[in-house]
Amino acid sequence: MKKILILGVGAQGSAAAKRLDEEPNVEEIICADMDEKAVESIVSQLTKGRGALVDAHDLDSIVKAAEGVDLILNGLPLECTENVLEAALAVRANYQDYAGTISLDKMWEASDLFDPDSEPEFYDSATLGWWRSIKAMFDLYGPRFRQIGKLAVFGTGSAPGLICAATRHAMRYLDSCDTIYNIIWEGAIARRFQPFWWSPVTALTDMSEEALALEDGKLINTPAFGRPMVRQYSYMEEPITFREHSHDEPLQYSFNRQEYFKGCKNAYFKYAGAGMDFARPLYEAGLLSHEKEMFQGKEIVPFDFILSHIPPAPKYEEEIRSFVEEGLALDSGCMVVEAYGKKDGKDTLVEVHVSAPGFVESFERAKMTGEMYITGQGGYLFSRMLVRGDFDGRTGVISSDMLTDEEVDRYFEYAAELDITLDVEIK
Repeated sequence: MKKILILGVGAQGSAAAKRLDEEPNVEEIICADMDEKAVESIVSQLTKGRGALVDAHDLDSIVKAAEGVDLILNGLPLECTENVLEAALAVRANYQDYAGTISLDKMWEASDLFDPDSEPEFYDSATLGWWRSIKAMFDLYGPRFRQIGKLAVFGTGSAPGLICAATRHAMRYLDSCDTIYNIIWEGAIARRFQPFWWSPVTALTDMSEEALALEDGKLINTPAFGRPMVRQYSYMEEPITFREHSHDEPLQYSFNRQEYFKGCKNAYFKYAGAGMDFARPLYEAGLLSHEKEMFQGKEIVPFDFILSHIPPAPKYEEEIRSFVEEGLALDSGCMVVEAYGKKDGKDTLVEVHVSAPGFVESFERAKMTGEMYITGQGGYLFSRMLVRGDFDGRTGVISSDMLTDEEVDRYFEYAAELDITLDVEIK
């Protein structure tokens, strides 16, 4: 029987907790957060749950809560990642998070493996720190997790995570791959002001940064909200314009393009939706800047001022119900992989469409938003694989795009139970 610590029981952590509560080989789920109301709320909905108040900025606080656990699921802000990793090593537990960290760059710079001459040349310093943090995950933490015989899997939400598994699935239809597009449209639009269904600070941070792409085998920065691309799939009423967005997938694929992606040279993340439509003019007006400036004799940070006016993502049942009762202006979206390459000597496009319940159906099925359903439960599928031993003795550190073909099949076997399915078109 397995014991699990979930750190951070917001929208995504609580969704995973509900599903793990149904796992027959899970004995106990420790739900930990600094938000006492959030802890009490999720524990009241579980049969195997107990609560703990944990300050994730204090390593000892995490270790105390994690004693005896088999898996630590990290749903916390990225700056907490180092402490959670160290806690997992201290208690000899497997580790999982929803997004690759950006907080290990100083650790990488201080390591014996640091070689500035071998690093990509970015014009955005934040991207270089991100790249260094992922190097630290693989090259510094990988050996330490192998030493204790445990596995750490990072980037396991919906994107990155579910979409990475779908991209791995696309590779089986190609002999070689040239270009990958990961495409997401957030098509759930409320009738009130609610631009984001997940963390507003994370969303706006991503949107205020230069984007990231893999081109000709090299990582590059691209302009935020740049390079518009229009798509209209069969289930769309009108064409949608997708734009560049700072996201994990091209970075993860750059490390694994030879072994897992058939030599892919180019990879892009394209995004659209109400959140992008809201943030783009703010970005163009300089209102997502993190630099201090004077306004009417007072010092302000534009980003912080804008953030203070954005409502948090709903996470409690009564909050989500109110959106359903009001009715949504639109309840749609897409998650698509386009993989271009060769098959039997012919130019081939593999289009993989991920189907999942929308906002209203997610609430009817699980009292969640569509974002909670696909991200929290998409992450839960990796947790399920970890607690059921589906990674077949693998140890060290892997990202969600490093699944074997057998692991991809198992992931989508489990996903189908949640009505998360794949439709593949070969063109």
